Amino acid sequence: MSRSLAPKLTMAPVIALVLIVFVGGLLWTVAVSFTASKSVPDWEFVGMANWMKLFGNARWIISYKNMLVFGIVYIGGCLFLGYILAILIDERVRFESLFRTVFLFPHALSFIVTGSVWQWYLNPQLGLQKFVQDLGWTGFEFSIIASRSFALYAVILAAIWHGTGIVMVLLLAGLRGVDEDIWKATRVDGIPRWRTYLSVVLPMLGPSVATSVVLLGAGVVKNYDLVIAMTGGGPGTATEVPAKFVMENLFERSNIGLAASGATMMLITVVCIAAPYLYWQSWQRRRGKGVDA
Repeated sequence: MSRSLAPKLTMAPVIALVLIVFVGGLLWTVAVSFTASKSVPDWEFVGMANWMKLFGNARWIISYKNMLVFGIVYIGGCLFLGYILAILIDERVRFESLFRTVFLFPHALSFIVTGSVWQWYLNPQLGLQKFVQDLGWTGFEFSIIASRSFALYAVILAAIWHGTGIVMVLLLAGLRGVDEDIWKATRVDGIPRWRTYLSVVLPMLGPSVATSVVLLGAGVVKNYDLVIAMTGGGPGTATEVPAKFVMENLFERSNIGLAASGATMMLITVVCIAAPYLYWQSWQRRRGKGVDA
């Protein structure tokens, strides 16, 4: 009895901390979203008023649309490039460890550093455009970061550079787990190697792909640092994101209730991203138990 009780007592402080800080903070945020809180918490219940203001706010709608575009292109780009890099390294290239380190290095940088570097690189007065023009091509223009139509894609470009490495590592681990007999069978059947990677191996990497999507998706929802470092949300509202909307209402516009409703909506988005993955994992475990039985 004492042996079974000791681990529980050891974990009790950690469990209490999780319940108080994380779960408690989550429930507090959701509760505040239904109150009249402005500069300080005010527990006057106002029902769905903050939520109606949220979805009636053009800035929030723009920021949420930007997040969806950002998420689709960013996740798709990271998965595509990450898989290509994983395949190239899986071919047992020379200096494999060096390439893995180089491709993974951007992920070790904070989004603030990444955004600052790319802001400089894409700045028409300092970066690539000025460098090429100084070489003599005075007509060269590459100012996507200053364009309302393309600024969001400039941010996405920096994010893909930052996130591709971790996807490569996850997918490479999956590739290294593929049974060698599968490769032998495809060679005997005369299936081209590229087709094997696309039609045979890729479906087997479901867990790695799902993990990548969940990790990248959570990063999409909480994206704030990168936008602030690169564009500050501009030009205009071209790169506004929900996290920036929440932070502004929380600290600058003194509207805690509206900020809490925006934060709760971000939480709902994360749940919508993670729920299919968690359900799929649960289904896989149940199916495995059924096969074992």
